[in-house]
Amino acid sequence: MEMKRLSGGSLRAAGYDPREKTLVVELTAGTFSYAGVSAEVWRRFSTASSPWSFYRDNIEEEYAAKRIR
Repeated sequence: MEMKRLSGGSLRAAGYDPREKTLVVELTAGTFSYAGVSAEVWRRFSTASSPWSFYRDNIEEEYAAKRIR
């Protein structure tokens, strides 16, 4: 999975697998996987003017995280 560098807050990078609908987010505290994330949510997150705010409001609160690193 290709990771895209993101900045703001604790964000370092994120990547998305459209076939598996899995989002991987790398934070300063670790790397987390989120299942069932739509391609539209990924598009909005990866192009947001404030990806940290989008993550906190639309991903962290909406999807169950699984720590992978």
